[in-house]
Amino acid sequence: MKWQKVLLSTLQRQQGKNIALAVDTSTNEVNSELIDNIVTLFKEVNPETKLVQSDFKIRKISSIEEADIIYFKHGKSSYTEVLEWGEEEKVDLLFYITDVTGYFYEDLQVNYDVMWLVPNDFIPKVPFGKTLKIA
Repeated sequence: MKWQKVLLSTLQRQQGKNIALAVDTSTNEVNSELIDNIVTLFKEVNPETKLVQSDFKIRKISSIEEADIIYFKHGKSSYTEVLEWGEEEKVDLLFYITDVTGYFYEDLQVNYDVMWLVPNDFIPKVPFGKTLKIA
């Protein structure tokens, strides 16, 4: 099954739940058109989604309707703040677009589902949750 169908069916099953989409903005070497298309899918299927832009810290949290993603060049990424934010906000499922090369505190407890959306052919081992290659 193509990744688009997997993502769509996963999103459809989340109707009425608290979901968020995080975008790793630590590099400008990304397929921004692909990410824009994913954001559009979230807008159409679940317009209540929160959008989190983060690199080594959270840069912006907004409604998915207000998506204006800004990318950086430094390449540093940490998942800790976003994962802690998800816990505080009682997120049911966090989708995270990233190459999974960032870091997080190893003793961090994540008590909700995470789906790593990886825009590369190479998928590193994720610390928890599920991965979906979106390349």
